[in-house]
Amino acid sequence: MQKKQKSLMKVFKFGGASVKNAAAVRNVAEILKQFPDRKLVMVLSAMGKTTNGLEKVVKSYFFEDGKTFFHLNEIKIYHYSLSEDLFPLKEHPVYKALDDLFETLESYLDKPHSNNFDLEYDQVVSYGEMLSTCIMHHYLTEAGIVNKLFDVRQLIKTDDTFREGKVDWNQTQQLIKENIGSLLNKPFQQLALTQGFIGSTSEGLTTTLGREGSDFTAAILAFSLDASEMVIWKDVSGLLNADPKYFDDPIKIDAISFREAIELSYYGATIIHPKTIKPLQNKHIILRIKSFLDPTAEGTIIYEDFSDDNLIPSFIFKVDQILISILSKDFSFIAERNLEHIFGIFASHGLRIHMMQNSAISFSVCIDNDPIKIPPVMEELKRDYRIRYNENVELVTIRHYDKATIDRVLINKKVFMEQRSRLTLQMVVRDIDPVD
Repeated sequence: MQKKQKSLMKVFKFGGASVKNAAAVRNVAEILKQFPDRKLVMVLSAMGKTTNGLEKVVKSYFFEDGKTFFHLNEIKIYHYSLSEDLFPLKEHPVYKALDDLFETLESYLDKPHSNNFDLEYDQVVSYGEMLSTCIMHHYLTEAGIVNKLFDVRQLIKTDDTFREGKVDWNQTQQLIKENIGSLLNKPFQQLALTQGFIGSTSEGLTTTLGREGSDFTAAILAFSLDASEMVIWKDVSGLLNADPKYFDDPIKIDAISFREAIELSYYGATIIHPKTIKPLQNKHIILRIKSFLDPTAEGTIIYEDFSDDNLIPSFIFKVDQILISILSKDFSFIAERNLEHIFGIFASHGLRIHMMQNSAISFSVCIDNDPIKIPPVMEELKRDYRIRYNENVELVTIRHYDKATIDRVLINKKVFMEQRSRLTLQMVVRDIDPVD
């Protein structure tokens, strides 16, 4: 049976670092000009650290600390300042568009909030992508790149699991084909621009697809449109075997299989969102990771061929973790019934367990130290179990480990928990206090 012939259409995803200032926005336009004969879909994240800033806004709004509009004003100054560098004329329509977005958000923040933090998070934090695509749409138009801006909330439909929306694939594919697909089939229309990270429920409430979910958005679009390939544009040369923030000499991986990429993303490799690979693999769509700082360089290709897997050690670090040990109160075994109960508690609060280990009378988990979700989870667990925990720990994962790589990451570290398989080692560690 022959595979379906793919289009020559590509999906590009640009992250926040690629549009953090006016020079970066101009650079993106120059990259797009290198593909004049391609049908392109561009997925854009919020600019710079805007998502972090909007997280401050929503926390201030929800917990009513009086700083909501102070934090929002910082975001306004950043976006207007960036726009003034790109659009010197005060009469440019981009300013009216930005005014409308900020006024809508301010009106929302003037109203009383619900009791659901995750719902409020999605309604507020999603504005980062709306602002970035607004500016990018107007700048590309100025630069002579014909483009149409789509509101991705009208394309990607999810359930009401706020902050981790589950995609309604049938409805989403239909909407994407009807809107972006029909646009790209028209002559002279080369570029569709939309937001990453967000979607909406059938009731019209905004949802998000999980932190760093713009990669997943691009994969959804590539899958729905039968793209020839998807490209993630980063500030690094490709897929590296370690985060440059932690290693001085990371090695670029030239090619890797979908299988290995899924493993790395599952363990937390931040360069690829965990949900990105499956839609691409299902339709045999190539994934490339390229540098927006050096767009002519090859980068990394991720596809189905296992023969290219370069199984050098890869290091993944998850900081700001908490290790929770859950112990029975009467020294009875932690059995299947207990585990079902414990997993249910974590699932009901939307917490993902990154590493787990059990003994006869205890069950230990390593998770993100979420200041909103952890306290109620602790209270619920304490009803039936004794709890011990260690904060400020780090989860280190080494894929294709050996003794030298283990020794390298354990310098001045104390190990709290360790787990090995044939190919993967995970350790919960903390820096050794010089006083100890």
